[in-house]
Amino acid sequence: MAQEFVKAHVKGDKVVLFMKPTCPYCITAKDVMSKYKFKPGHLELIDITERSDMGSLQDYFLELTGARTVPRVFIGEECVGGGSDVAALHKSGKLEGMLQSIGALQ
Repeated sequence: MAQEFVKAHVKGDKVVLFMKPTCPYCITAKDVMSKYKFKPGHLELIDITERSDMGSLQDYFLELTGARTVPRVFIGEECVGGGSDVAALHKSGKLEGMLQSIGALQ
């Protein structure tokens, strides 16, 4: 079920943040993404704390991305990591290109 949930949300032209609202790295990732102008519906923030399958979601993240931690940030089909990774991509200027390459920006 966790696998289907993730696959249903992760799409080639979308950015998805699987997160917990109180996690500082999640807040960092969200703040970085807020600097960009996304097309409507192309940025999705998913709070996993409300889900009964949160543990299995995190197990699936481990299997899929090599880490159980949140945030797990997907740009298109690719997981680019967590909050620090997204901040580093933004700082290096690479993030904007990645977002443009999937057509997520206005």
